[in-house]
Parts: sequence; structure tokens; C-alpha cells
Amino acid sequence: MKKLSLVFSFLIIVQLSFAQEFIELPYEESTTVKWEHQEKQYFSDIWKTEVVTNVSTPTLQVFQPKKPNGTSVIIAPGGALYAHSINSEGRDVAKWLADKGITAFVLKYRLVPTGQDAVQEYSTESKTDPSRITEKIAAVFPLSIADGLSAVSYVRENAKKYQLDPNKIGFMGFSAGGAVTMGVAYNYKAKDRPDFIVPVYAWTSAYPVQEAPENAPDMLVICASDDPLGLAPGSIEIYNSWIKAGQRPELHMYAKGGHGFGLKKQGLPADHWIQRFYEWSVAQGITSTSN
Repeated sequence: MKKLSLVFSFLIIVQLSFAQEFIELPYEESTTVKWEHQEKQYFSDIWKTEVVTNVSTPTLQVFQPKKPNGTSVIIAPGGALYAHSINSEGRDVAKWLADKGITAFVLKYRLVPTGQDAVQEYSTESKTDPSRITEKIAAVFPLSIADGLSAVSYVRENAKKYQLDPNKIGFMGFSAGGAVTMGVAYNYKAKDRPDFIVPVYAWTSAYPVQEAPENAPDMLVICASDDPLGLAPGSIEIYNSWIKAGQRPELHMYAKGGHGFGLKKQGLPADHWIQRFYEWSVAQGITSTSN
């Protein structure tokens, strides 16, 4: 009986794995950044969450709703460019959106090459040699942003396949992923322009705020005033840059929430930011509730 149970469990896992779609995105190889270790997923005791590290090949994981409403969101998890907080800022967000009829794509953009424990490496370097972190992320940020642009291109080119509106493609990113989001917004061309962006506690101290681009996409900014990394002013600066460009962005600045809250439950109003996103997207005409 025990063997049958194990076999049955294995079959369920296999079925679930086949139900997911993973896409390797086209990308240009770096001539300066080299990865010595393979991509790895593990639970970080330091960050208390599941992480993915040493991403050298950009990929998308697709979360398709039963009844797609035509809207899609590319999700870029955070993790200081050393890791991806793959669940609370990635897959959990994608599942929530898919339940609302939004097709979600979790992007694993390229990360800083590290050893076996990237989170430990980042924690050590942040105390002993912060300039080393700055040097490493500066080399990788252009690659990560290129991966974000490649993701938008892929979703637009395959809109028919996923029953999507090619004019309702969004990009949502957390912390370092929020910086990637802004990099996409500042560097797009027609084929890879996101129709809306959602920078969530974007890492503006690592990737400074710039002027809003021409034909800037719709934007919702999310952050908390008590962000321990001091990112609240940067989020306000992003918001103001859109205002100065004559756009009508929306900003939700929570009094409490800290940093890296994603879809974690803290018993705070910030827990419900994603519902506010959904309401905003409906009000903007980005998302349809009629599916």
C-alpha cells in the first residue's frame, strides 16, 4: 500500500509538472559576465523564503487561467539581483492573478554569478564590502533589463497563442525586479513596450529614477513608508516623474509593510496591495471582469 501511495504521489507530481509551461527566452550572451555554477533553488534560512540563484539563462513560467480575460502580467521577483524570491514575489502572485483571469508569466531574469549560497554571499558582502555588490549588480543590470524586454516581446508575439490582447501586457516587479521594471519602461521600443507597469518597492537606490519616457505606460506604484532600505522617497520620485510628463499614475504608500512583503501576510493593510492593483487595472480598462 505504501509503495502504491508513493507511486500515486509521483504521478501527481509528474502531471503537475507537465501542466506548467516553461519558455527559454532569446538573449545575447554576455562577454563579461560568466557563471561557474548552475541555477539552483533552495530555502534560504536568512531570508526565510524559497529562492532561485545563479540564473544565467532567462526563462518564463506561464500561469494560464481557465478563462483568460486577455490581460497579461510579466512578474519580476526581487532578491537584490543575487537571487529571486520566487514564491511570494513570483509564483504566488502569478497564481493570484490567474485566479482573476489574468495570464501571468514569472520571469527569471539573469542574476549575479555566485557560489552555492547566494543569499549568504550577499549578506556577508553587504557588511564587509558593499562596493563589491555595487560593482557586481552594475555588470548584470543591463542583462536583466534586456531579459525583461525580451519577455515583453515574447508575450506580444505569442498573444494569439495565449488568448491575449497584445495591447494589455503589463510588467510588475519587486525590489530588484522593480528596478528591472523601470529599466524596461525607460528602454523599450515599439515591440517590447509594456502597456502598464507596477513597480513594487522598486530598488531605486541601485537603479536611479530617470525622466519618464515618451508615451509612458500606465503605472501603479506600491511601497511602504517604513521600508528599511529607504525606498519610499524613490517610489514617490517615480510617481512624480510620470506626473511631470503629463501622465496620471497611481501611488499606494502604506504606513507599514517594510520591505519584501510580496504576498506575505503581516496583518496589515499592505497585505491587500494586490487587490488594489486589480481594482486599479479594472478602473483603467486594463482588465475585464466579464470573462
